[in-house]
Amino acid sequence: MSEGTEEAWDARVKGILKAELKRKGVTYAQLVDKLAAVGVKETEPNIRNKMARGKFTAVFFVQCLAAIGVDQLSIK
Repeated sequence: MSEGTEEAWDARVKGILKAELKRKGVTYAQLVDKLAAVGVKETEPNIRNKMARGKFTAVFFVQCLAAIGVDQLSIK
């Protein structure tokens, strides 16, 4: 997979989100509750599918980061 391909970017974004979830010690089940607390309705299977595909919107990405309390992000 070439570094500039869409698949590479998808993998990078997925990796960033997974790393932040791990850093915060948040499981997908806990993420469902944290998203609900900020008004976002998701189910654990939906989150698992999005993460497995590595495809999700920027809105979902930011919602997840906000829900788990990420206020700064390094994308290096």
